[in-house]
Parts: sequence; structure tokens; C-alpha cells
Amino acid sequence: MLKIGITGGIGSGKTTICKVFETMGIPVFYADTVAKQLMVTDELLMSGVRHTFGTESYAADGTLNNKHIAAIVFNNADELARLNALVHPAVFRAFEVWVKQVPAHVPYVLKEAALLFESGSYKMCDQNILVLAPEAARLQWVMERDGVSAAQVKARMDKQLPDEEKMKLADHLIYNNETASLIIQVLRLHQLFLNKPE
Repeated sequence: MLKIGITGGIGSGKTTICKVFETMGIPVFYADTVAKQLMVTDELLMSGVRHTFGTESYAADGTLNNKHIAAIVFNNADELARLNALVHPAVFRAFEVWVKQVPAHVPYVLKEAALLFESGSYKMCDQNILVLAPEAARLQWVMERDGVSAAQVKARMDKQLPDEEKMKLADHLIYNNETASLIIQVLRLHQLFLNKPE
């Protein structure tokens, strides 16, 4: 079974593209969603967070103290790196467990992750897709989706690798713009992965 990574900058539309793959019966592992779940369910990860960022990282009922964590890692690259060093291995483990549960007849799976290249998890995949979209469109979409300012979106974009760097690591590109058909691009890759030997 092939493991295909898929990523793109914030607001590039990678989740929408994953939904298209899902309509064709391809399972998708949403790494960022799983990471949030693991923060409150994975004992090893939770222990590491408490040890690194203090017992106040969690409330008495086990919920994550987002404000406490955000106050530490926001605008502090070193602290954010420490958090990622705890979270990424937990997500890697969860992905491996998830893949083993996928039925054997499934030809390939997708791993969707915002930090696919930054975290190094692209190395766990056989091939990787990068979704590209015009920055102006991405800005507008995220501002509308999250109710935030352009400056706030730009700050989040700046924490991710530039598309030029990601393109060097990607095997396939999907262009999410007004001219290229997403469906045709997805179908082309789908056929490619179906015919690719493991």
C-alpha cells in the first residue's frame, strides 16, 4: 500500500482536495486533527508536555490549557520547536498504527499535514503532493474562514517553509487556481498511484 503525503501552505485548499480523494474511496489521515486529539489522549505525549511546559499545561479534568501553551510558544521559535519535538513523534506513531488498520485492498492512503516537510514526516511517505495557490487568494480565504486580519494570516504563513523550498521536496504539484481544474488534476494523480508498483 502506497503512502502519499499531501501538504500546502495555510489556505491553499489541501483539505478540499483531500475530500475529493475521499470520494474515490481513498482514506485520509489528517495529521493536524489527530495531533489535537493526541494532546489529550496520548499519555506519553501528555507526560512530555507536563514535564516540558509545567503541570498547568492541563486542567484538572485533563483538557489542554491552550492559553498557557500558546503564551509560551507564540513568537518563541525555540519553545515551539520543543513542543513540535514532542507532538510530531506521537503523530508519526499514530499514523503507523492507522495504516495497519486500513483494509489490504486499498491501493494507497493520504497523509495530510500542514508541516509535512518541516516535520520530516514526508520521509515516511512513498511520494508527496504539494498544493499551490496564489498568496492573495489564500490570505482572503483564511481571513474569511478564521475572522482574522491579513497581518495575522501573514504571521502564520511566515512560520511555514516557503513554497519554493517545498517544491524541491515534492513529487507532484496540484495548482489550486482559477484556471486549472482540481478534479482533473486529482484524477490524474489517482490513476498514477493506482498504476504505481509498491
